[in-house]
Amino acid sequence: MLPDPNLELSVVIPFYNEGSNIDCLFERLFCALDRLEVNYEIICVNDGSKDNTLDGLLQQHHSNRLVKVVNLSRNFGKELALTAGLDYTSGAAIVPLDADLQDPPELIQEMMEKWREGYDVVYATRRSRQGESWLKRLTAALFYSVMGSIGDVPIPHNTGDFRLLDRHVVDVIKQMPERTRFMKGLFAWVGFKQTCIVYDRPGRHSGLTSWNYWRLWNFALDGITSFSLLPLKVWSYLGFLLSIVAFIYATFLIIRTLLFGIDVPGYASLMVVILFLGGMQFMTLGIIGEYLGRIFEEVKGRPLYLVRDLHGFEPPSSLHASPSQPKRYTEFNS
Repeated sequence: MLPDPNLELSVVIPFYNEGSNIDCLFERLFCALDRLEVNYEIICVNDGSKDNTLDGLLQQHHSNRLVKVVNLSRNFGKELALTAGLDYTSGAAIVPLDADLQDPPELIQEMMEKWREGYDVVYATRRSRQGESWLKRLTAALFYSVMGSIGDVPIPHNTGDFRLLDRHVVDVIKQMPERTRFMKGLFAWVGFKQTCIVYDRPGRHSGLTSWNYWRLWNFALDGITSFSLLPLKVWSYLGFLLSIVAFIYATFLIIRTLLFGIDVPGYASLMVVILFLGGMQFMTLGIIGEYLGRIFEEVKGRPLYLVRDLHGFEPPSSLHASPSQPKRYTEFNS
């Protein structure tokens, strides 16, 4: 979408099986946005939901034309659903928001105040994380610690996608063509003038999260492999170190045998070394495979996502990206 000079704020909300949260979400969201006294739009992205999410979104759209719906052809995942929402925004400021009400819409007012002070990105950092198990809090802290240690770009700790982005920041992000997307990393990578606000994150309003530990693990892998080459480099360093250790140990055995004539059978130790090195080789191949698989996804050149239908937008002819930006999606109009 092309920017609309009369539109000040776009709110982007990805939805996946969030039908039970829709009514409460829009009630609070409308209340928060109406207090701002600005022109706004709400971009809702239905990411292949299997419940009544789409029906609820269409009902909101028919009752309020400021609500617009992007219905994807299937479930593409939150990162690409968020990307789709950003692609269809027209406002001068853009705020991604979770549909489960863990991101309080009332904070948008404070973000707008910071934005008017001249900040390009205003991200919300969680002071506390209610409704989450100790294991999830521990793994989240560990992930941010690892990313801070090995990542090429510092990513704010305890910070999700909930933030305000200036229009020119979103335009820069839209020019990034990668398909394995870690949006928190992209938001940090672009730089610009950033600041934060702090809040206590509540638990989900209703329903269960679709983010199990397996999905979180894969999400963490996407983040690490997208913004760090250290997992590849570390095996080169470790291989060099093991070569030195092996050379020293071989020299020791030769000298010991020549001087003292002591035979070293070492069957058990030999098996341990072989198994250790074999395990390391498989792990190394796995890490290389992770990077290689991501390269394979990039070179296929498929669209980032497919749009089944749109509700509340201009005719499709005006929806294409500007000539300076590549078309990253395909629309089907039913």
